[in-house]
Amino acid sequence: MKKLSMLSPLVVLFVALVVPVNAQSNTQITSGAKMKLKGIILKQEDQGFRMRDQAGSEWTVRLASNAKIEEKKGNPFRGSKKYTAAQLVRGLYVEVEGHGNSGNLIADKIKFSEDSLHVATSVNSTVVPVENRLGEAENRVTATEENAKRLSGQIDELAQVANVAKGGAAAAQETADAAVEGVNRTNDRISSLDDYDVKKSETINFKVGSWMLSKEAKAQLDEIASQAKTEKGFMIEVRGFASSEGGENLNRTLSQKRAEVVMHYLADQGIPLRRIVLPFGYGIAMPVADNSTRDGRKQNRRTEVSLLVSKGLTNSVNVNRASKQ
Repeated sequence: MKKLSMLSPLVVLFVALVVPVNAQSNTQITSGAKMKLKGIILKQEDQGFRMRDQAGSEWTVRLASNAKIEEKKGNPFRGSKKYTAAQLVRGLYVEVEGHGNSGNLIADKIKFSEDSLHVATSVNSTVVPVENRLGEAENRVTATEENAKRLSGQIDELAQVANVAKGGAAAAQETADAAVEGVNRTNDRISSLDDYDVKKSETINFKVGSWMLSKEAKAQLDEIASQAKTEKGFMIEVRGFASSEGGENLNRTLSQKRAEVVMHYLADQGIPLRRIVLPFGYGIAMPVADNSTRDGRKQNRRTEVSLLVSKGLTNSVNVNRASKQ
């Protein structure tokens, strides 16, 4: 299998989910200078995109009016497929040829492989729903934060009332302390919103060329489903894999079917589909054992299932007030 097809999923996930886009680190190019770049698209922008090259530098790329966007093909006996600017998605590994203009790179030609487009599109379809759900959760927590800010703004007023009210100083101070504690705990909750704990993980193994669930596999998935129903703010990640027997396309299809059969079984156990991250088959990428041995290939014929719980959604903001003596 080509090196790209083995590593692209890891690269895409790293760029899309971990590495931030720093607008201050954009690399400049001399006007009129010709240049070729290879790297990952970080973000789509008006009339172009931001990318990071293999050396870690970031570039602003603008599309020329007659820019060619086509397939980087491995078969010399057929023509290259043509693509549109809409297919230049985040996480796509591209080769860009162009020239400098006002510090930006004007792309005259862009090439990428069909495998790279397939992986980038698939992973984006997984990441975007998760980002949307996190956005909704952040809105709810933001509202809680605003309420906490309004509450903290009343501290001074409460302190004045406590100084005037006979015998009420202790109660007013207690209320003020509770308000400050509520603000601090709300801030902690917001900071951990996109941080997940792996509550449980299972590895489901399959026979050669099969995606049928064994009795043991179903028991493992029953445990995942049972625990998930007791959690709040959970998601289940499903990733399918294959060993090195068979061709590349067969293994990719086989790994996808293994991921999907796990998803369907969990749905049958009452897990809502909105709680399951879009299952994806990675083929023979990311092996956990040596494919040159029988035991190693057996371990690589698998689906990995992880129960993820958001720290920010499960940590409630509770303020304990001291009991009166």
